[in-house]
Amino acid sequence: MKIAITSEGNSLESKMDSRFGRCAYFAIHDTDTKTTDFFANPAKDASDGAGPKAVEFIASKGVTKVVASELGGKAKAILDRLNIKMQQENDKTVADIIKQL
Repeated sequence: MKIAITSEGNSLESKMDSRFGRCAYFAIHDTDTKTTDFFANPAKDASDGAGPKAVEFIASKGVTKVVASELGGKAKAILDRLNIKMQQENDKTVADIIKQL
């Protein structure tokens, strides 16, 4: 299972980014291989539709679950349609979230 976690930076000690569509990075953790890769969010600077564009990006990486502080209505609707699970967390590091999994 691949899980996307919003992140302010590109390390395990980075704090979760409070934004989804405009987060700086996505940490994508693979629970099977126990590896975590960081990707700059290509939707971060989008003029509009950052949430849906971010969903499109993580879906292209095979993500089946998202951990974020908040999700906008459009992003939630697309995640639901793609059967990508959502989990809300706040004020944790990427490493904290991975340990919880």
